[in-house]
Parts: sequence; structure tokens; C-alpha cells
Amino acid sequence: MSTPSRRAPAPMRSERVWRFMAAVFARFLRRHMNALRLARWGAPRRVDHPGPLVIYCNHPSWWDAAVLILLADRLFPGRPMFAPFDAKMLERYGIFRRLGAFPVDLESRRGAAQFLVSARAVLAEPGHMLWITAQGRFSDARSRPLDLRPGIAHLAEIAPEALFLPLALDYAFWDERGAEACCAFGEPIAARDLLRLSRGERLARLEAGLTATLDALSADVMARDPARFVPVIEGARGIGGVYDLWRRAVALARGRRFDPAHGAAEAERNP
Repeated sequence: MSTPSRRAPAPMRSERVWRFMAAVFARFLRRHMNALRLARWGAPRRVDHPGPLVIYCNHPSWWDAAVLILLADRLFPGRPMFAPFDAKMLERYGIFRRLGAFPVDLESRRGAAQFLVSARAVLAEPGHMLWITAQGRFSDARSRPLDLRPGIAHLAEIAPEALFLPLALDYAFWDERGAEACCAFGEPIAARDLLRLSRGERLARLEAGLTATLDALSADVMARDPARFVPVIEGARGIGGVYDLWRRAVALARGRRFDPAHGAAEAERNP
């Protein structure tokens, strides 16, 4: 597949709509999840890179879009985010166009050309970020190989000053009723280093970087230890309703501070 030479304007993006929707997604996550957690070893590196960033990740859940927007908002302030989006889904969720999403037809060869034309326009600006669910489909975080789509290997050619950051995503239920959204960034890869490789070798290098990051994140997720993570956003803890009202009353009667976390309830039963 040859790299398109056409130039297109960058996808539209409204900072006003971005601010509003980032707040909406943060509230939604707090309501329905226990926390969004970043592995202590997995903070993004070289965020001050003078060229554009390409953040590529696996795609385990419906929650990914919200999580990516929140990570971009909290960890990369000042860098506009753009992302490819299934063209059919973008027709249904048009608000994402105002958040930097651009349509890609995932069911035809034309989609690959669409992706590269829009990606070229995004990455032409040094301060931009391109976020990609590089598998192009939902897949369990433990599935191997990752089978990244080949289009990502072409990006180094159209943006030789870019820096690629692998991002691992995983979700798990621990001790609370809400799930834990866990993430970690891996070792950055410079586009110029990728250009020394063939396209097939580039794809393998990118996939190896994401696989290693996922494997390390999975070990932390399975350990079920919040101390291994930094909370990016924390949700509401506890079960709620009559049960938590009763626990609150008992804590008050005993002169204790009420902690709605399930772990605290276990400690109450097993002092």
C-alpha cells in the first residue's frame, strides 16, 4: 500500500466541547467504576517531545474511548487529541467529531487510505497527538498475538519526527462493586528508529513494545494491589443504599470514621 500524497485539513476539534465532554466522562467513570489507575512504573515518558505523539493501544472494552479521552485530558494537557473512529459508529455518535475523531471505513480497503490521509494532516502539527486502538477490533487483554493492523507501520513515513508510545489497557473487578480501569505506558519508540526497519519489522517492533507493556500491566492487575498504581480518577466506593446507611450508623455509634470501601467492611467484621 502506497502512502497517499494528498493533503487534507486536520479533523475539526472544539476545545469547548472537549472540556465539557471530558467532565462528562469523568463523572460517568466515577459513577460506574471504582477507579482509573495508572501503574506506578507506567507513567508516559518524553511527553515534552517537540514533535507529534502517536499513542497506540490494545482494545479490550467499550470503555476504551472514555478512558483514552480522560488520559489525554489529565496526562497530556495542551496537546490536542485526534483519533480514527469507525465511520458507521461515528454516524451514530457524532459528538466525537467535535473531540477530534475522524471517520475510517473498517470494512473496505478504502479505509486504509482514509486513515493515512487524515493521520498525515494530524501529524503535520508538532503539538498534536494521534491515539489509535491499533488492533482495530475488541480483543481480550490476554489474547496473543495482538495482531495490530498494518496501517500503524506506515505512520513513521508520514511523520518522521513523531514519537510512538505504547499504551496497555486492562479492566478487572477487585474488592469493590465497580471495576478497575488499569493502564500503563511503555517504552517510547522514535519514528526515525522505525524508519530503519522494513514495514513488517516496524509492525513487529511496535507490537512487541505493546505486548511487553501489557504483560507487565497484567502482573500488577492480577496482584490486586492498589499500591502498585496511581489513581487518575477515583469513583464512589461502597455498596450504597440501606446497607451503607446501616454501616454508617454503626460506625457513628462506635465513634469511628465511616469508610464505604468494601475492604473497610471486611476489616469491621474481622478486627
